[in-house]
Amino acid sequence: MKKLLWSAVLLAALSACTSVPVEESGAPSGGTPPVALAPLSVPPLSSLPETPARPLQGRYAPASWESLPGWSSDGLFHVWKGLLNDCRGLMRPALGSLANPARANPRAWQPVCQAAVQANLGPEAEGDAVRRFLQTYLRPWRLEQGSGRPASGMVTGYYEPLIHASRTRSGAYQWPLYATPSDLLVVDLGAVYPELAGKRVRGKLEGRRVVPYDTRAEIAANPARQPPVVVWANDPVEAFFLQIQGSGRAILPDGSVIRLAYADHNGRPYVSIGQWLAHQGEMPLVQTSMQNIKQWARSHPDRVQQMLNVNPAMVFFREETITDPELGPSGAYGVPLQPQRAIAVDPGFVPLGTPVYLDTQQPGGGAPLRRLVYALDTGAAIRGAARADFYWGTGDEAGAQAGRMKQSGQMWLLWPVQAGAPSAR
Repeated sequence: MKKLLWSAVLLAALSACTSVPVEESGAPSGGTPPVALAPLSVPPLSSLPETPARPLQGRYAPASWESLPGWSSDGLFHVWKGLLNDCRGLMRPALGSLANPARANPRAWQPVCQAAVQANLGPEAEGDAVRRFLQTYLRPWRLEQGSGRPASGMVTGYYEPLIHASRTRSGAYQWPLYATPSDLLVVDLGAVYPELAGKRVRGKLEGRRVVPYDTRAEIAANPARQPPVVVWANDPVEAFFLQIQGSGRAILPDGSVIRLAYADHNGRPYVSIGQWLAHQGEMPLVQTSMQNIKQWARSHPDRVQQMLNVNPAMVFFREETITDPELGPSGAYGVPLQPQRAIAVDPGFVPLGTPVYLDTQQPGGGAPLRRLVYALDTGAAIRGAARADFYWGTGDEAGAQAGRMKQSGQMWLLWPVQAGAPSAR
C-alpha cells in the first residue's frame, strides 16, 4: 500500500523537482497483486529456488520468549489468521529482483508454513494454542543498534479512510479520484544501470524527451489532461487525505462499499498542506490536524483548490472488491493488512513478511502497546532500525488513533528456529 504518512502530513516541506523525479521503489510499479484468501498451499522445499541473499543493515541478537515484555499478556487475537495470510505471501518464490523491497527468505519459512497447515487450528484460533505453536517453531531476535543496545525508533500510525463518493459527478460529489493516466511512463533505471537498482522515474513523453508528469495543479486546471475518474468524492479534504494514506474505502449512494486501491502516482514529491497553512498564518503548525484542516476548508471554500495545489503529488487508484471486510488493503508485500496486527517497516532492517514483536505505547503515551504484528508494508518516511508505522484499521476512529500516534518503540524479529539469524531475498 503506497502511502504518505501522518508525519509527512504535519512536517514535510519538500520542494518540487525541476527534472524528472527519481523514486526509490517500495512496491513494484502499480502495486503488488494481492494474495488470494484461498486455502494455504505450501510447495515442497525443492520447488523454492535458492536465490542470492540480500544484504540487511540490521544487527540481530538471539533472545528468549521470556525477555519479550508483555509477551504472555498478548491474547494473540487474529494472529493465526495473519500467519496463514503471511505464509501465502512467504511461499511465493523470490525473484531476486533488487527493484523490490527485501523480503523474508521463503526457504527458511517453508517448514513453519507447512507446520501451520498441519496444525489445522482454524483462522480464528488465538491464545495458548497459537502461543505454543509460535514458541515451538520461531525464535525471537532483538533488533539492535551498532553499539549492541536495543534499537529504538519512532512508531507512527496509519489507517484506511472511509469516504462518501459516487461513480457520477452530481450534487456534492465534485472531487475526483483518478485512475492511472494512459500516458504515464514508469522507467525502471535498474534495468539499464544496475547501480540504480530499485530506482524509478515517472513522467510523460514530449516529442522524444521524457519530462516530469503533470502536477496536481496542472491536472486540475486542464480538463483535456485529466485521467479517467474512478469516483467523485463529496469532500475535498477527505479525498486528499485518502491520497495521503494511499488507499481507502468509498461508500456509494446505494450503500455499497468499494475499495480504492493504490495504482500509481505522478512521481512528484509530497509537499505538506499543513506547513502551507502555518506559513500563511492560518493556524499554528502544531494544530494542523486533519480535523482542523477540514474546518478551515469549510470556512474557506474559495481557497480549497489553492490549498490542495500546494502539494504537486497525485496518487492514482483502481477499484477493488472487498472480499473480507475485516481486512484492510494489501500492503507493499501483497498481503492484506490486519487491523492492529500489521506495520510498515524499513525492509533494509526488517524483511517484508517477518512477524515482529513490537513494544511501544498507545497513542498519546501512557499504556503499553505490546503485541505481535506482521511487517507487510513500506513507506517513504519509514527509514531506520525499529522505525514503524502501525496500521490501525478503517474509518474515523482508526484515523484518530493513527493521527495521535508518535511514540518510541523497540522490535524483536520472530524467525524460524532452524534458520539462524534473519535473512532476506
